Amino acid sequence: MARSQYHRRRDGDLFLRDHLPDVVAAPADREVPVMSPPRDLKVMFQGRLQAFHCDLAFTVPGQGVTALMGPSGCGKTTILRAIAGLHRFKNGFCALGDVIWQKPGVFVPPHRRSVGYVFQEPSLLPHLSVRQNLLYGAPAQAGGGMPTLDEITSVLGLTNLLHRRPAGLSGGEQQRVAIGRALLAAPEFLLMDEPLSALDRDRKNTIISFLKRLPIPILYVSHDSDEISKISSEIIRFVDGSIIRTNRFEPDADTITTITRICQQPEDRSGHREERRHG
Repeated sequence: MARSQYHRRRDGDLFLRDHLPDVVAAPADREVPVMSPPRDLKVMFQGRLQAFHCDLAFTVPGQGVTALMGPSGCGKTTILRAIAGLHRFKNGFCALGDVIWQKPGVFVPPHRRSVGYVFQEPSLLPHLSVRQNLLYGAPAQAGGGMPTLDEITSVLGLTNLLHRRPAGLSGGEQQRVAIGRALLAAPEFLLMDEPLSALDRDRKNTIISFLKRLPIPILYVSHDSDEISKISSEIIRFVDGSIIRTNRFEPDADTITTITRICQQPEDRSGHREERRHG
């Protein structure tokens, strides 16, 4: 990419370390892979982040939309951020297929995880047009069956807004730009946190149908039960840092044993250059 997607904050740290505009995907030195066969996301987080205590394990199937449901404040956003690499639990395991993003002694930073993230707040870049925001972080060639810019702008109703700046958009329009930008970054896994909350019913239904056809797995958070029933193929119910119910993809004893064994192995199996932290 000709333009870096990283911003340096006043304290000198990189913007991606703590909060991303809309997406964690396609850094300049990461080649966009050809879309691989479906790969499950395996997660096991234990520990405390400030006042939030977590002890859970679950699997997101490698295709379709999995909903993460629970009451406000139960930690759903924290779990999404931990999967993206924006939070780190002391005892954690996270892997997409055989690509390990986190285990003891190994922590792949956000910009090296092939994850798209649509936050609750669009956080668009105010000095760029809608078109520039959409293409910000997009690789030269996406491939893998992901939709093109023209397809995305058509479905999201952005075709006539491409020249505008974010200040001239409604909240719903900004939200749709955030969704488009995450998709155009060609992620292999998509995290979506209340992505349709500002949209009317007809627009929601159109986008839900579109998201269900994507060739990548999605972990989706919403408080709208009707929205969840329309979009999700699996549901994980979550309360106070613990899973209380899943449909079919709760890890069995063999999966937990495998994760535990991998966590005990010191060697690098991630396939990425890793950030190692000691002490």
